[in-house]
Amino acid sequence: QVQLVESGGALVQAGDSLTLSCAASGRTFNRNVMGWFRQAPGKERAFVATISKDGSTTDYSLVVKGRFTISRDNAKNTLYLQMNSLDIDDTAVYYCAARTASADAVAYYRGNYNFWGQGTQVTVSS
Repeated sequence: QVQLVESGGALVQAGDSLTLSCAASGRTFNRNVMGWFRQAPGKERAFVATISKDGSTTDYSLVVKGRFTISRDNAKNTLYLQMNSLDIDDTAVYYCAARTASADAVAYYRGNYNFWGQGTQVTVSS
């Protein structure tokens, strides 16, 4: 069992930066592929970023690539999402997710992940 708790969501202005955190407990964190997803009002939950177990491999959705950075600290059992140059289209609830027992380096689909946090709200105003 993996428990995930996101934090860091806030109301910010367009152009601002924000860092989200996801604290993990339970099954050994460094065995899990991790990801960030987001869900805007009236839309499906969408992939944002993914990171391999040791942090050496990352990938992003095209809409955030170059602005967002996913990272992890396995010693602290924590996943991060650094978000720069935020715009109003980044407004959403952001979820972290864990994929356990995987031989894959990264994962892109909701169905790939078997544990989810409760989400943290990011609102970007113009």
